[in-house]
Amino acid sequence: MTSLAEQLRNSSEPQKRASSVQARPSTGFSKTDLRYWRDRVFRPIYTRGGDRHESPNLAIYIQHRGRRHKWSLGTPNRDAAAAKARDIFLTLQAQGWDAAVSRYRPKLAEKKTNVSVGEFIEEVKAKADLEPKTIEGYCKAFRTIVASIFEIDGGKEKFDRHKGGYQKWLARVHGINLSALTPARIQEWKRAYLAKAERDPLSQRQAKVSVNSFMRQARSLFSPKIVRHLAIELPTPLPFTGIAFEPRQSLKYRSTFDVLQLIKEARSDLAQSDTELFKIFLLAVMVGLRRREIDLLEWQAFRWDSGVIRIEPTRHFHPKSEDSIGDVAIDPELMEIFRGYRARAKSEFVIESSCEPKANVLYHYYRCREAFKSLAKWLRKHGIKADKPLHTLRKEYGSQINAVHGIHAASRALRHADIRVTNEYYTDSRARVTPGMGHLLKDEKPDDKITDITAAPTQEEPVNGSRGT
Repeated sequence: MTSLAEQLRNSSEPQKRASSVQARPSTGFSKTDLRYWRDRVFRPIYTRGGDRHESPNLAIYIQHRGRRHKWSLGTPNRDAAAAKARDIFLTLQAQGWDAAVSRYRPKLAEKKTNVSVGEFIEEVKAKADLEPKTIEGYCKAFRTIVASIFEIDGGKEKFDRHKGGYQKWLARVHGINLSALTPARIQEWKRAYLAKAERDPLSQRQAKVSVNSFMRQARSLFSPKIVRHLAIELPTPLPFTGIAFEPRQSLKYRSTFDVLQLIKEARSDLAQSDTELFKIFLLAVMVGLRRREIDLLEWQAFRWDSGVIRIEPTRHFHPKSEDSIGDVAIDPELMEIFRGYRARAKSEFVIESSCEPKANVLYHYYRCREAFKSLAKWLRKHGIKADKPLHTLRKEYGSQINAVHGIHAASRALRHADIRVTNEYYTDSRARVTPGMGHLLKDEKPDDKITDITAAPTQEEPVNGSRGT
């Protein structure tokens, strides 16, 4: 069984081995004298949200038998802090680390130590106040990083959930000790990931976007709002401490196709031959719905008299966020088309599918998966080359709203919680502005070699190229 002394090993700073408690060089006072400790307690500095803050309570560093640890003294009063620091010192000297931890950090003594990646993930899933699917997304990114660092490939078998290949790969990843995930190893992984990408600017850009995404999701598992609930001792420093993100790459949407022409082609190709694909297309490009909203949209969401589609929780669907709940206005002509589809409907869902909805799954499951794949193929054939063609239609919808009604209207129509998301990712400004100084480059007198084709013909310049007689 791991001793409490070993719990602090990961949070200890390497120091010269000593046989007794050490703080600063002696100033003449004995370590049993409060004055010795009074001058040595300090207020720790920490960073939150990019800002530096000073802790209200005092702390002390104490080293004993080769290990050094910071102790929070739980008080802003210097005399009281000095007394507690002395007591910790005396306990360490007389009884050792285990006794000192049990007495002055009882919560730490109760926590499980030396945990594996799998034990950490299970603890997070049991204690964190987040949606299970959100946590699983974070865990997936974290596992990817761990597997890469420790070269746990797994081959094609790791995708086999039926014959045990995935479970074997998962067991190897989950068996890694969490303390082995040091910031140095994370930094090495990040640099290696970027180095593997091709050297051309586009590949480098994509690699930076990907590495930032992996780190942002994995690091979320170690956020204060999660770790404060965990009954395990985490390594110090945490894995992503001090790891900088790559410079943010602009992901602003830029339209690459003529949406009006695309709608005409969809009417010609899909309206009669593949009704479900056409319905999905219309809901994405003319209503701006997300994939999951389309997948589980029910006919009851249509407010026929009001001309809106209401996105709200149902027994099959929960919106992406509370801000995603709302009414989306649609054109009268589009409402009439769907009124006709409603008359022929065979299901409570707008998009017909032989697959039933699944609740409480941690992966992305769609009833209309095959229809989504078919539509994506059609969209790529018609000029949309993005990784997520269906989502591109939603971005185009937001861009069109922005062009006509402005960014605030686009943000409301897309049901974003923050207008910055709309501005940074979704809208393409169609207004092309110039400083209006181009006229300064024009010559005041026409060039002798340029003929003014608007001038009336003269006798010297006969009409139709005929010569005067």
